[in-house]
Amino acid sequence: MKSGYVALIGRANAGKSTLVNVLVGEKVAIVSPKPQTTRDAIMGIITEPDYQIVFIDTPGIYKAKNALSQTMAKTTETTARGVDLILFVMDGHSGLSEGDIELAKRYSKSKIPMIIAYTKIDIMPRENIPADVKRLYEEGIECDVYPVSARKGINLKKLVAAIVEKLPEGDRVFTDDIVSDKSEKFMLAEIMREKILLKFDKEIPHGVAVIINTFEKQENGVYDINLDIICEKANHKAILIGKQGSALKEVSTFARRDMEKFLGAKVFLTTYVKVKEDWRDRPSLMDGLGYGKKSKL
Repeated sequence: MKSGYVALIGRANAGKSTLVNVLVGEKVAIVSPKPQTTRDAIMGIITEPDYQIVFIDTPGIYKAKNALSQTMAKTTETTARGVDLILFVMDGHSGLSEGDIELAKRYSKSKIPMIIAYTKIDIMPRENIPADVKRLYEEGIECDVYPVSARKGINLKKLVAAIVEKLPEGDRVFTDDIVSDKSEKFMLAEIMREKILLKFDKEIPHGVAVIINTFEKQENGVYDINLDIICEKANHKAILIGKQGSALKEVSTFARRDMEKFLGAKVFLTTYVKVKEDWRDRPSLMDGLGYGKKSKL
């Protein structure tokens, strides 16, 4: 059988997490329109009788502005060096940028095989696709390009077939029932962070971390979840809580619904907001929140 690791590499908001979730058939990575949504390398696994693909969704590539984003960039680079195939994800809807081309050039020149997933073709003029593909080849990027839409399921079977073809022969890395390497606690924290990303604007969501304090299943089958939302500034805390707690109540309700869907059971959710000044630039705090060098999410 074919088996191997595939790193999804690309600029922020190219659609990497959405593509992984759809290919795997389950939500293994959170999604939002904002950059920095994915902070760590997250595995999503497809297992079929004749192949197993271990996708690794990596943080989007963009200019690092703090210690956290520098750590995220290192995660992407490290991941790309240890896989069997690079799936470079380009946002077709936004059009090719010079940054896209330079990144694709760099990764296509590595010793690791590469395929390009040209995404979001369901929301863009189809006539743009040939011109963009031609430009990639003219720039010396000679790997195969697959125009796809994760949301509409367009060309995904062709993409998977192409990936399988390039993987080495080997045994399964994970058992058949595993779809991700992340724990339930990790996913619950990510669900809360996703809802914050979707509800709040500008910088506040990017300065938020979520810590699960309690995750216990009661005798009645209800999960008791207690968590802290960590932000960087006191005024951010006020915004996250809202007038008489309205904002926190709303975002917690949205998160609880998705948590219940994920766990398949009722959830009693308690949330608190705490301030840790400029934690994204303080390695000791980053480590304690799960994003430092010593941490393993």
